Amino acid sequence: MLGRNETGYTLPGKAESYWVETTQESNYPALPGDIRVDVAIIGGGITGITSAFLLRETGVSVAVIEADRILRGTTGNTTAKITSQHGLIYNRLISEVGRGQAKQYADSNQAAIDRIEFIVRSWDIDCDFSHKPAYVYAGSEASAQKILDEVRAARSLGLPASFEGDLPLPFKTFGSVRFSHQAQFHPRKYLCALAKEIEGGGGHIYEKTRALGIEGGGPVIVKTDRGNVTAENIIQATNFPIVDRPGELFKKLHQSMSYALGAYIEEPFPEGMFINAEEPVRSLRSQPTEKGEMVLVVGDGHPTGQGNPTHEHYRHLEDWARSIYKVRSIDYHWLTEDVMPEDNIPLIGRLTPDSEHLYLATGFKKWGMTEGTVAAMILTDTILGRDNPWIEVYDPSRSGQASPFSMEEISGIGPGQGTIIERGEEEAVAVYRDPQGVLYTLNPACRHMGCFVSWNDAEKTWDCLCHGSRYNARGEVIQSPAVYGLLEKKVRGENRKPY
Repeated sequence: MLGRNETGYTLPGKAESYWVETTQESNYPALPGDIRVDVAIIGGGITGITSAFLLRETGVSVAVIEADRILRGTTGNTTAKITSQHGLIYNRLISEVGRGQAKQYADSNQAAIDRIEFIVRSWDIDCDFSHKPAYVYAGSEASAQKILDEVRAARSLGLPASFEGDLPLPFKTFGSVRFSHQAQFHPRKYLCALAKEIEGGGGHIYEKTRALGIEGGGPVIVKTDRGNVTAENIIQATNFPIVDRPGELFKKLHQSMSYALGAYIEEPFPEGMFINAEEPVRSLRSQPTEKGEMVLVVGDGHPTGQGNPTHEHYRHLEDWARSIYKVRSIDYHWLTEDVMPEDNIPLIGRLTPDSEHLYLATGFKKWGMTEGTVAAMILTDTILGRDNPWIEVYDPSRSGQASPFSMEEISGIGPGQGTIIERGEEEAVAVYRDPQGVLYTLNPACRHMGCFVSWNDAEKTWDCLCHGSRYNARGEVIQSPAVYGLLEKKVRGENRKPY
């Protein structure tokens, strides 16, 4: 399909996502009337389908409600990178939310890669899954130091990151972050297979059924244009949540458009997935097809409603692709819309602290293959009453506010020293500075029963006098009964080193 605009530029290839065009369209029925299930899921993208799949594995009855056809929205128009490498994010996360929450973010996304691979292997899903390294490269000398900082930050969090100088790309780069043990796949082949496993025995998928609102507090009722779905728990897995209580979430989110071309080039494409560190974003990955290796050229993003005319963004991508490769043909073009959170961290969990039965997942900031899987894992655990180690960083109710303590109050802590600083009867912070000068500020409440820990100068540990739990100087558990480490506590004006 070709489209011509007033400038005479012809949009190249089919106006369709490769993922959608190469898979059979779903044909699930509309909601037949009022029903009752354990969990109702609004939205049939990667979060909704994966959540339903994981819940069905435990015997929970579910109903996925999709306004159109499943897997045709943002999920059907993705770049389909399965990666914990989300641009230059980890150095910033350590600085803004602390090392503890940054590690939760890192661990959860790396775990999502493993979970997707486990499902692919266990259910023998033919979805072009393959491991690929993921690179963020500096396209200018101005970004070179950011690359070095990101390598140090990512490695300090246990991520499989390393520095790489020369890349096999047809233009000059100034260093890159390389993440190993990353992957790519055909998202609709994968998720359509999961959808088939949901159906039957208490699992339902209803298409062409639009959710109109949510009522009640347990059980909860999803009002739709086809009837009502009553459930003990409801997950909003839509791109943008349809219900916001008490009206604060919408202020934390905005929409962003991105564009993609599916091109065939004369040269062999290098092994890996690539994205630059600057604006405008330029992302490259390849995909095996019946015609050979296709290259996905993605980027030129902008806030929805604020960009140039659509054809200009496609033209920018095409001009760039043709400037670096001998392009044989461009067979596809498509666009997608993603939700961007103001603090670069998705919102996953209970809508509000007292919303025991209402959950949401949104704000994946263009990394939905891992973040959507992370969301499904967290929501499944929470609904089933299981502990999950990543809840804190994604909490939709997070305020982002630092503790009332300031750097001035803790500046006297020397290398190798630890102490508890208290203000009044309720506010306290546990502070440790390691021999290299890296500062750790922790909530001193023991994760077992909430008693305050004390600093053991001889052993360089945090010890709880109530029940004997012990933590190392960084707040990691070294002796039970506690099973989770001390929580990070942000301090005003703090500028932590990333390593």
